[in-house]
Amino acid sequence: MRLTKISKITATIELMSGLHIGSGDAEMQIGGTDNPVIKNPINNQPYIPGSSLKGKMRSLMEWKAGVVSKTNGKPLGFSHFAELEGDQRNDGKFILQLFGGAPESDKTAMDQLVGEIGPGRLSFWDCSLNPAWVAEVDKKNQLLTEIKMENSIDRIKGVAENPRNTERVPASSRFDFQLTIKVINDEDMLEPVLQGLRLLELAGIGGSGSRGYGKLRFTDLAIDGEQIQEQLDAINI
Repeated sequence: MRLTKISKITATIELMSGLHIGSGDAEMQIGGTDNPVIKNPINNQPYIPGSSLKGKMRSLMEWKAGVVSKTNGKPLGFSHFAELEGDQRNDGKFILQLFGGAPESDKTAMDQLVGEIGPGRLSFWDCSLNPAWVAEVDKKNQLLTEIKMENSIDRIKGVAENPRNTERVPASSRFDFQLTIKVINDEDMLEPVLQGLRLLELAGIGGSGSRGYGKLRFTDLAIDGEQIQEQLDAINI
């Protein structure tokens, strides 16, 4: 195997609904929210972790490939290939080529599979807020996050119970997206990557997706400076 080049995919992520990716804070601050979003500790601005994008995209692609039942809910690994057949096996190879997987056996057949698939191709980078969008918000004296109040309703009494508040990055926020692809032996992995990005658009990211959080879209998508937005928009899943 030979590393031919490293291609860079860039885009803008635009939020179509409020996004919540939790920070995991262990302390509750006086006057703070019950559920804050993750923020850059240097500038206190919210961001989208690359790990969140990678994990959600991989999970969606594994569901689409129909391999989740073969892995008992765990990420697809080399040891699961004995359970796969036909299209599942082909799609599984693409998934491991894109996202990687640790060798899980010393058997010769497994070593051959590891050598055939090679290293993971994708690297997801943390997505910071677009500076131009931040400047627009500052100019309007608005905040970079919002507090959404929620509660549950007693079905019989019709009254609100268990009030809580959640911090979100508001709809219309824009983030700078960057993804790099290691190209091995001049292979073309763009199509499965675009399918994964389209799945993210359809399913969203972050918490509370069933309540409308985390819907997004990619705009100005390009690879190595060449526009490929039309290719993404043309994908039907």
